[in-house]
Amino acid sequence: MKSEIIAVGSEMLTPWRQDTNSLYLTEKLNEIGVTVAFKTIVGDRRKDLVNAIRTALGRIDILAIMGGLGPTEDDLTREAVAEALSLTLRREAAQVAALHTRAATWRVPLSSNNLKQADVIQGATLLPNPNGSAPGQWIETNFEGYIKLIFLLPGPPNECRPLFDTECLPRLRAAIPPRSIAKRTLRAAMIPESQADKLLAPIYTTYTDIETTILAHAGDIQLTLLCSKSDIETAQQRVDELAARLEEALGDWLYSSGAYSSDSLEQIVLYYLGLRGATLSVAESCTGGMIAQRITSVAGASRSFVGGAVVYSDALKTSFAGVSADLIAKHGAVSSEVAEALAEGIRLRTGSTLGVGVTGIAGPTGATDSKPLGRVYIGLSDSQKTDSIESTFRGDRDRVRLWTTQQALDLIRRRLM
Repeated sequence: MKSEIIAVGSEMLTPWRQDTNSLYLTEKLNEIGVTVAFKTIVGDRRKDLVNAIRTALGRIDILAIMGGLGPTEDDLTREAVAEALSLTLRREAAQVAALHTRAATWRVPLSSNNLKQADVIQGATLLPNPNGSAPGQWIETNFEGYIKLIFLLPGPPNECRPLFDTECLPRLRAAIPPRSIAKRTLRAAMIPESQADKLLAPIYTTYTDIETTILAHAGDIQLTLLCSKSDIETAQQRVDELAARLEEALGDWLYSSGAYSSDSLEQIVLYYLGLRGATLSVAESCTGGMIAQRITSVAGASRSFVGGAVVYSDALKTSFAGVSADLIAKHGAVSSEVAEALAEGIRLRTGSTLGVGVTGIAGPTGATDSKPLGRVYIGLSDSQKTDSIESTFRGDRDRVRLWTTQQALDLIRRRLM
């Protein structure tokens, strides 16, 4: 069974508002074996909404429409659905009475435009909304020879989500064949998206009953595997089989593989630190504390993360991490030698098992012919050895800094492995 979610509201077509209800509905629909094939955002224009509804009904089985059920002139969802289905609207006397009762309870006058919230689409069932004045509606209709399930939900999350759970989910379970969706998420660090797909596509494309998606972000590749079957055991077996083959192909690139959520790279680093009984400290220049921030965002990080220092100036590199001023003068603050000295110096200064040092040119200024924008050096030190890697990341200042944190965390992970 395929579904579509339409979010109604011109405000969600601006940079300042987002549709978050669809994420919640997607999770709940997946739990009962319904795939969300499309998500659409439509402004408060009746013609556009009618077209979106007709398009959706031509390609899916279940349609969820959120928003546009209020009392104002631009709340047009009821009217648009009725037009798209060539149905009429009737004013429900019981709902009118309920609106009057609600207004009296709140001791506010009931303006005439509020009464449109009592308009019911022909053949629809009203869905009570205890958290607001606009009820939802449930419709089972024939559209071009096929049975479609349509439900209308209010837009505010505190109304939309409870109403969906109490009124729509039970009806959906009763109306559709039982299906189960199994999910696995695999995450890999610092492998380019094109390389990952070249490596993995020959494997996952042979599993035609599994939907595989690849999402890349700042040195992190996330693969999501979804399989829908009549029972969860069969679906999970298929997903696990594909996941095992992908894990083998990824090798050391892979850092996490889970069901509905997978661990972040910083969580994995802390896991390995705890497993080894090791501790970590950082001396950061160009990242300005971002590595420490990522690590300390994980609850319980204090068991393994000692702390560190933001050593932006050369003077602090010397006083906080013990980097020789002569070394900085000879090689420059942005160099492998200084990165290694930062890593070893902060390790010795804090008494940690591992020390990380980061220095680089995040931009937009500071580049030279030999050290371009995006050039970073990451040092890693333990009691056995101190070494470093050189990387050059493209993009603006924020992107360079974010990629540097990912590279540093992955370097720690690999050392601990």
